[in-house]
Amino acid sequence: MKFLFGLAAMAASAATVDAHYIFNILYVNGQKQGGEYTYVRRNSNSYNPAFPDIVTSNDLRCNVGAKPGSTQTFTVKAGDKIGFKVFNNEFIEHPGPGFIYMSKAPGSVNTYDGSGDWFKAYETGLCGGGGNVDGNWCSYNKDRLEFTIPQKTPPGEYLVRIEHIGLHEGHRNRAQFYITCAQLKIEGPGGGNPSPLAKIPGIYKANDPGIAYNKWTNTPAAYVMPGPKVWDGN
Repeated sequence: MKFLFGLAAMAASAATVDAHYIFNILYVNGQKQGGEYTYVRRNSNSYNPAFPDIVTSNDLRCNVGAKPGSTQTFTVKAGDKIGFKVFNNEFIEHPGPGFIYMSKAPGSVNTYDGSGDWFKAYETGLCGGGGNVDGNWCSYNKDRLEFTIPQKTPPGEYLVRIEHIGLHEGHRNRAQFYITCAQLKIEGPGGGNPSPLAKIPGIYKANDPGIAYNKWTNTPAAYVMPGPKVWDGN
């Protein structure tokens, strides 16, 4: 039985090895803005994932090769619904959680390297049932991650970090990290104090239970979200 189960796990991993994706198209209130990488920093590893060794690297901020300097910044308002769509009409085809982190630039976001403070603005995990069923993950087979900018977000220019972690090989310490950063200028009255604040890298460890997670079991562990808590908007 263990042998058959192992074959099934290997077959599933092989079948999904090419199901890669990258969030590089901005939507605002349901409307597409620009094209691929217009407002999202271009990474050098294309749609290929990073692996857990990235958690101690500065590349964890915006992905490999994603540098400041050549990306446009889009102006939005606090309260707008923001979406980050997968390229080439693809879908999120791996089970796992999704996150949005934000970091306010000290000046122009176009020159900001993400070395300041970050807060988590959104997360999505399981919508019900266990983590061993792909369809139980809220983001599974969707074409984007979406969130609403909190009304009290302090105005300014921000790096907005989009991340999905594919857990189909988490049991082998090979969770897959799909990361991009968008550049947004946020307008609004402000008044909030985003917290908790964290540095990136520093939000994860490779052996966090939500990263080194085994979905290949009939009795999966309760899923524990990695990283800091989501800002409550106040």
